[in-house]
Amino acid sequence: MAIRFIHTADWQLGMTRRYLGAEAQARFSQARVDAIRRIGAVAKEEGAAFIVVAGDVFETNQVETRTVRRTLEALSEVSVPVYLLPGNHDPLDAGSVYRSPTFESKSPANVFVLGDSSPRIPTAGVEVVGAPWMTKQALHDPVEAAIAALEPSPTVHRVLVAHGAVRDVLGGGGPSAIDVDKAEAAVADQRISYLALGDRHSTTGLGTSGRIYYSGSPEPTAYDEVDAGNVLVVELGSKGECTVRPRRVAAWRFVANSFEIDGQPDLAALGRWLDSQVGKEKCVARLTLSGTISLSVNAALQDVLERHRDLFGAVELAPQGELIVRPEDDDFSDLALTGFAAETVAELRATASGASQQAGVARDALALLVRLAGDAGASR
Repeated sequence: MAIRFIHTADWQLGMTRRYLGAEAQARFSQARVDAIRRIGAVAKEEGAAFIVVAGDVFETNQVETRTVRRTLEALSEVSVPVYLLPGNHDPLDAGSVYRSPTFESKSPANVFVLGDSSPRIPTAGVEVVGAPWMTKQALHDPVEAAIAALEPSPTVHRVLVAHGAVRDVLGGGGPSAIDVDKAEAAVADQRISYLALGDRHSTTGLGTSGRIYYSGSPEPTAYDEVDAGNVLVVELGSKGECTVRPRRVAAWRFVANSFEIDGQPDLAALGRWLDSQVGKEKCVARLTLSGTISLSVNAALQDVLERHRDLFGAVELAPQGELIVRPEDDDFSDLALTGFAAETVAELRATASGASQQAGVARDALALLVRLAGDAGASR
């Protein structure tokens, strides 16, 4: 008998990001809950029999009760069984969110927590086996421990759901790292049919059997994620075959670009790139800026950044950028300053050109002066 199911992981509901303002953070958080509904829609379109979530359903066991309620409400709208695995972010310890009164009392009938490695049977001929985290710091390979209790079963499609880094691959190490070779051996002797992994946020296949995958997070969380934003549609065939297909479900995007800015033409190129991004309200952009610009160009740059920060989820500047702002005579030619004001600007320019600790403060002060003067001129 063939069976089709959805593999997903790392929802991390309740996640916050330091660079998001309050309004953008609210939209970001809601999008992660809405992803549950999109995953449910994919399951329905694909004729999937169930969904497995391979750990880190919640960002922490201390998430707000409102987040738990919204999660359970979204899960109640999914038409198939959903199996949730506690991961390292939300382990099944004494203070687990899965043991909270809200979760236990409001959890819908189609939701099952994989709190041990006992096989669950979503439909005839299929077993779902969990390898849950019981503490924040696991001291053993959860896959190896779960496999040890399983017998070969050529007539049953057995899906093992686990969470964690992979030993000696993708930077994995430590006592809880998963040994892919041992997992592949379990596939070969028919103790498991598919290993659904969570922890890595980018969709990643491992091993040689085509049956071990990280699904990745359904919503991206960082710039360095290579292929986040997917769920996997897995089909185990009646003749032992396995096919895995990604389906895109993400609403948000993380983009990054580098710009060398030495004048207005370069600034215009930056503006065009930002303008070209679609769905700006659900896009986080990181800019690495380098070059040397005048105070006037810097004032124009700040205007470009301010305008786009109103449109994007966030626009942040990477700390590794080396953009130098140097006052030039042209910056002050139109200000017509006299007396005390002219003397103050001269002093600031002298300080800004030096190497003292106050040089940066002086440059910022001059940049603000030029920008305010430009705003005043534009309003006349």
